[in-house]
Parts: sequence; structure tokens; C-alpha cells
Amino acid sequence: MTQHFDAIIVGAGQAGPSLAGRLTAAGQRVAMVERKLFGGTCVNTGCIPTKTLVASAHAAHVARRGAEYGVGTGSVGVDMAKVKARKDAIMLADRNGVEAWLDGMDGCTVFRGHARFTDPHTLRIDDDDVLHADRIYLNVGGRAVVPNIPGLSEIDFLTNVSILELDTLPEHLVVVGGGYIALEFAQMYRRFGAQVTVLERGPRLASREDEDVSATINDILAAEGVDIILGADDIRITKRSSSSRGFELTPRAGAQPIEGSHLLLAVGRRPNTDDLGLDAAGVATDARGYIVVDDQLKTTVDHIWAMGDCNGKGAFTHTSYNDYEIVAANLLDDDPRRVSDRITTYALYIDPPLGRAGMTVDQVRASGRRALVGKRPMTRVGRAVEKGETQGFMKVVVDADTDEILGAAIFGVGGDEAIHAILDVMSAKAPWRTLARTMHIHPTVSELVPTMLQEMSPLV
Repeated sequence: MTQHFDAIIVGAGQAGPSLAGRLTAAGQRVAMVERKLFGGTCVNTGCIPTKTLVASAHAAHVARRGAEYGVGTGSVGVDMAKVKARKDAIMLADRNGVEAWLDGMDGCTVFRGHARFTDPHTLRIDDDDVLHADRIYLNVGGRAVVPNIPGLSEIDFLTNVSILELDTLPEHLVVVGGGYIALEFAQMYRRFGAQVTVLERGPRLASREDEDVSATINDILAAEGVDIILGADDIRITKRSSSSRGFELTPRAGAQPIEGSHLLLAVGRRPNTDDLGLDAAGVATDARGYIVVDDQLKTTVDHIWAMGDCNGKGAFTHTSYNDYEIVAANLLDDDPRRVSDRITTYALYIDPPLGRAGMTVDQVRASGRRALVGKRPMTRVGRAVEKGETQGFMKVVVDADTDEILGAAIFGVGGDEAIHAILDVMSAKAPWRTLARTMHIHPTVSELVPTMLQEMSPLV
């Protein structure tokens, strides 16, 4: 028997539950479908668990540095079982909170199972429930890419999901990939005590960033004992018979083999769109499988929307939640919000973190704009010196003709928080002098942002 609803939401990640709350509050009958874990990537395998692990790794790192601060700590050990237990407790509290909220939401019926379209208005849940709705919202997220590496099928490997289940320390963790997920896991496991090697096929880490950012990331990780191999463009793996997980990996032709105990693949993400029956609904995807949406997140079918990682408009918790806000504003608030109105912003959570907003300097240079650029090392930021955290720098680039702030990077202690001072001014479309003339609190990292703006020079 077909059940009828005003709306069906597929996926209980960051955007879905909040949209269910708005729609039910507006009097709509909503079906929420989740096939696995409530809370999506962020809660279960992304931000929440990984940043919890980063915090444990930071505590171990600071404890080892205690003598620098005049504090005697003695030998520092890491109990991986307790580290995992702490991570699990925090993650499960969030997951259970989302699930309980939806289960108790008036007007919302929760279905647990996998949804597939049978026609543009109808979804079948596994082989049981059939749901029909006037409007459908897809929030199905993404998963790790598994590359085609010779010999990979012969060994047990890890992704960003399965590595979270480790409760023992790898002897030698080999990480394939040089992006954010790869770098965060590489540093945290080095701080836990593992030998770590990072393999990146390109010429530098974090290739979407400016070269000075990539070089600083390389220096920070290398200083902590992470081995970094660039140009690893022909990886081949051989299983070692002495261990169920042990292997030898050759990064490129003629290179010396690397012996590893655990292999983490972190080479990218792909959307969970290949098993939704989108063809039956007439919903178009692009060449990479992302659902094609317009500036207000409507798909090629007028009554279907796509939010979060599956639409290719962002791969972060904050972009997913903003997708929900855009959809809700247009449908319920008569507020024509658009994806193109938001400013690109994100963070890389190695330690110290990188906070980013807007364009990189390389992007500004490529655009041909006349621009000014300012840069200040964290060694000249009093708060960083006091805390003993002087790695990194802050950088800003502005349009020399319009006085608009085009982009910024704050790479250093507190950079993930301090970047918002610049982001908010960019959002307000205020000229850079507004921020340059603003009095900030001393001693903070943010107080040097106005100083940096006052010391800019032409971009060449």
C-alpha cells in the first residue's frame, strides 16, 4: 500500500533533519528515510569523531612539549582503546540525539531502509514501504573513493570510515592522498606514536591552496616526523605473507619499496547517487555523479531538490546546513536565497589549523585583477608567541580598485576562529579599511588582522 506525504526527505545528514523540523512546523506531513546512520558523515565519520581524535592527539603532543613550558610530564603514553572510547561516546551522543529528535518530531514519520525512485513522485523503501509525495528532498551524502591500485585487492585497507574503528596503534600507517582527510589522519596518528608515511601523486600537498600554504603544511608534518613522498604517480602494492595486513608499497617506478602495517586511502569522495534510481525520476547527474541543481538547489525535476555533498556545491557540514537554509528560505520564508551568494570558506584541521575564506592569491592573480596583498608570520603575532605556537602565517588579498576583500588565509593557532573576522566583513561587502580601522582585543590572534591590512603591498 502506498503512503502519501507532503514531503519525503532521503538522508538524515546535516540538511535533512533541520528541513524536517521546518516543514513539520509549517504543518506538513514529512517522511524521513535513512538507510544507515542518523547524523550523516559529520556526526558519524567526519567532523565529530575526527576532531575528537585531533583533540586527543593534540593533548599528547602538548604533554610531550611540557618541558618547553616549564612543566614536567615524564613519559607520555597513548591508550588507543581509551582514545577510541572517548571518540565513540561523543559521536554516539550526537547520533542518538539526532535520531531521538526525528523519532519524536510531530508530523514526521521515520523509515529505516534504502530508498529508490520508482517514478518522479514515488520511492520504494527496500522491498517494503512505498512512499508518495508532492515534493522530495535528497540529502544522501557521499563516500570515499577507492582508486584502482595494482595489488590493492590483495590486502586489507582502511578508509576514513574504517580507520575510526581502530583501537590499537598501527606500527606504520601509510596514507595515500595529500588532501585534508589524509593530512589530518597523518598528523594525528604520528602524534599517537605511529610511524607515518604520506604519498601524494602530485608535486605538493593540499594542491588547491597557494604554494606557501602547501610548503608550510609540508614543513609542519615533516618536523613532527611524518615521511612525505611527492610524485607518487605509479603506486603498486604487494602483500607480505607474514602478516594479514602487512604489505610493501612502491610509490613509483624504480623507487624503494615501503613496508607498511596499515594502509589508509584518502584520495577523494564520490556522491551516493548511483543506487537511488534517479533515472526513474528523471533527475540528471553530471559526469562525476553529482546531482545537477540550480542556484536554489532545485534539480532538473521541478519538485525535487538536492542538498549536501551529493550536489557538488560543497563538501562540508557548513555548506550542507547552508543548503537547508537556502531551500527553507525559498519555500517557507519568501526569501530568495541562492548558493552563489555564499563565500567559499573552510578549514584544514591539522595543528595548527588553516582557516580559509574566499579566493586564494593564485586565483586572484589568474583573474588579472589589480590587487593588494598582506602577509604576516605567526612569529610576529604576540598571542602565538605567548602560547608557544608560532608556526604558520596570515595572509589577505584585496581588490585595489574596489577595496573589496577577495580572500584570506589564517594558518596558525586559532586560525579556524580568527578567519571569521575577515569572512564577516566580506559577507557585509564592506571595504577592507572597515576592518583595518577596527579596534580588536589584545592579546589575540585577530588583533593582527587590521595591522596586516595596513601593511599591504601590490600583488605582482
